[in-house]
Amino acid sequence: MVVLLAAAGSAGAQSAPPAPALVLELNAAQPSEKGCRFTFVVTNNLGAELSKAAFEIALFNDAGVVDRLTVLDFKELPSGKTKVTRFDLSGTDCTKVSRVLINQATDCTGPGIAGAACLKSLRTESKSGIAFGI
Repeated sequence: MVVLLAAAGSAGAQSAPPAPALVLELNAAQPSEKGCRFTFVVTNNLGAELSKAAFEIALFNDAGVVDRLTVLDFKELPSGKTKVTRFDLSGTDCTKVSRVLINQATDCTGPGIAGAACLKSLRTESKSGIAFGI
């Protein structure tokens, strides 16, 4: 009987919908003609379209010191869609970037979206070898 209750409990846990999230992955950082090209993969699982999403990021150098603050504008992010976006940051040497920190969401707008939703529901991941987070 205990086995039946445990099985029923795990089946109920599996059917719970995932929490709304905005997933931002730092996929790559490669040298470019301008400096360093950062490639991001972003997935909007907030359940609503974002007409604009922008984040202020801090770039830390190889000594762990903040080298630069800049805003990245991801523009429109349709609900349920994954989008790849690249940003060329002039004067930035990719080999000297040790960490990228999301400092704040400077814009997070869309129908039914609270202004704090982008940062509150943000999940970060990195495949670049550079530490990336909030």
